[in-house]
Amino acid sequence: MSLRVISGIAKGRKIKSVPGDMTRPVMDRVKEALFNILADDVIDSNWWDLFGGTGAIGIEALSRGASFVRFSDMNRAPIETIKENIEHCGFEKQTEIRRGDALSMLSAQADKQFEYIYIAPPQYKIMWSTALKLIDGNMGWLTEDATVIVQIDPMEYDNIELKNLIEGDQRKYGSTLLIFYDHV
Repeated sequence: MSLRVISGIAKGRKIKSVPGDMTRPVMDRVKEALFNILADDVIDSNWWDLFGGTGAIGIEALSRGASFVRFSDMNRAPIETIKENIEHCGFEKQTEIRRGDALSMLSAQADKQFEYIYIAPPQYKIMWSTALKLIDGNMGWLTEDATVIVQIDPMEYDNIELKNLIEGDQRKYGSTLLIFYDHV
């Protein structure tokens, strides 16, 4: 599958896939739908692409006017791919890349606040709900008008009991479900 930036200042730039099958790149139609929903709210926003993979979501956000994206991933291959893709698109100054366990990072004291945290973890491992609960219990990561976006297979969905976040919307695109959680 050929990955590319859909819109914005890096429109049309091809981005590399992570070698092997450890990541599942987001389909263009899902990415396009996501950013159509968010529209101009992306401009000047801060993002955390939690399970970074190729970096496609964070790079798309930067291309559309986000001011900063933190990328994190546990494995070396995705981290190297993200670095190459960021350099190719010219976004080095607006990014931070951290290699490590996303769930451990979320458990730590917040060092920055984000308008958007994007959770697209390895499938069928219940990591999305664990990450969501960690954010819900550590709201220092989020601005007051923040949205946490989860990308999972619809079969993984479960209604999660949360104190500080509320499910706002769901959008299904084939085998991809986007769930939007807003700050209460």
